[in-house]
Amino acid sequence: MQPAFAELTTIMLPIHTVLRPSKNVDAATSGITVQDISAGQSSSAGLTASAAIPQPTITTQPAISSTETIAPSAIVAQSDAPQPETPPLKNSSANAPKLKGRVIVPANPYRGVNNSSTPFAPEGTLRRGLPAPLDPVFPSTEYIGIASQLQIGIPDQDQIFPLEKAIYKACPFLAKNRIKFYGWVNPGVDYSTSHHSNTPLSYFTVPNHIELDQLVFRAERVPDTVQTEHMDWGFRSTWLYGIDYRWTTSQGWYPASNELLNHNQLYGLDPVELYACLYIPKVADGMMLKFGRYISPPDIEAQLAPDNYLWTHSLMFDYDAYTQTGLLASIKLNESWMVQAGICAGSDTAPWAKGAIPTGSLLLRWQARNNKDSLYGGCNSVNNGQYRLYGEKDNLQQFNLTWFHRFNRRFHICTEGYFLYTFNALQGGTVNNGPPRNFDTLTGPGQILPGFSEAWGIVSYWNTKITDRDYITVRPVDILMDPRGWRSGFPGYYASWTVGWIHHFSDLLTIRPEIRYERAFSHSNPWDNGLRRYQFTIGADLIQRF
Repeated sequence: MQPAFAELTTIMLPIHTVLRPSKNVDAATSGITVQDISAGQSSSAGLTASAAIPQPTITTQPAISSTETIAPSAIVAQSDAPQPETPPLKNSSANAPKLKGRVIVPANPYRGVNNSSTPFAPEGTLRRGLPAPLDPVFPSTEYIGIASQLQIGIPDQDQIFPLEKAIYKACPFLAKNRIKFYGWVNPGVDYSTSHHSNTPLSYFTVPNHIELDQLVFRAERVPDTVQTEHMDWGFRSTWLYGIDYRWTTSQGWYPASNELLNHNQLYGLDPVELYACLYIPKVADGMMLKFGRYISPPDIEAQLAPDNYLWTHSLMFDYDAYTQTGLLASIKLNESWMVQAGICAGSDTAPWAKGAIPTGSLLLRWQARNNKDSLYGGCNSVNNGQYRLYGEKDNLQQFNLTWFHRFNRRFHICTEGYFLYTFNALQGGTVNNGPPRNFDTLTGPGQILPGFSEAWGIVSYWNTKITDRDYITVRPVDILMDPRGWRSGFPGYYASWTVGWIHHFSDLLTIRPEIRYERAFSHSNPWDNGLRRYQFTIGADLIQRF
């Protein structure tokens, strides 16, 4: 009986052949190289083979194309050298038949389609691009400077969640057409030195209380961007209910816009994402067109709970764009470069809102071929820069730069900076005309700030894997400079320091406790409704997927 992978190309190596790790490729990008000393050639980097004594005859099984990709589960090698660290996956090489000295050679991991090491995609899933750089314990195995975006050439990485499984059983048509339904519930509790409001801390607004941050339901279809033969379509509809709607609200998108800006309700319902998309494979290495309301692209942090390293967000994240409504084109130039261009109605503004104005964006993303670095940034929103006094709406101009650096699969850092500006703004930004509440008394329009107003911020995350279910994140740098109080309502310079531990009980349940201290280095008192210059909090939230 032939082994399970008999149809794949194999090369018989002598038992004395030595396999050694390549110095140029680390664990996250490793493949296998078989070096032929007599020919002086080798295949792709990862492990190299050499021999000190004459080699016996090489026997091969039926060959396949040299450009085809072989699943990692089919790779079996005899070696005394330590093997590269890889995440535990189902159907791993431990289950493959072990034939002494036999190695199945995979395709070059830097050319064409190669295998996914993502947490939920089956081993051997095809992808067009560099291997997944991060460990599955983190919120994403990809560099997440592209918050909640569909990355071209990367397969859908989600598992089938319980709600989907039940729906698919009742309606196989939806499974056949890859239409997905899932969501999560995200409650949290905190202790705070403030008594009325934790703002400008986000997301937990109410101190010393248990609240529902997010109850999210999502329906979507993810286009198949790995294949290059035909166009494909998709969509996403994400509805959020909870106190976090206070941060995602976009003027003109109801019911959230009415619930917050007219009534200042603690809880509300917001359609955070509502877009259609079209994948066109024949433009460069693929183009994605997205039309509707989508997450504002260039951030380490994201609006939805499962996409974040920590429960709380940085101070600077509170005041940049959350969502945009318009058209965004993402074009993959090659495995390292992607360019984006778009037009929208302004930051956190619907096209039919009073504050709408045509706004452009142009962004560029680069990922190093050694998979250790990624840069992503550019102009996220630019127009005439005038505050929309008629609509009492912010019109921020935003420029971002995000950098990821991976030391190894256990430790990486990510750092982001931005610069914002506008002209003739109101102090505090967009006006909340709802009645003052105990958790937010600072409603109504702020004073006019004639001329140029600016704000800038920088944040850094240091992320360390502890076990396959645990990681620790330190946020040692989190600075917001708001000289005129245009963004926060309180002129000054602010900083925070946060440490969090994240534990995954399972793929469906996560807990995220953290400790945070923040302070104003000016005469402002931004916390507790303008009463405190500093704030100390301890809190934890749960994410239960369904």
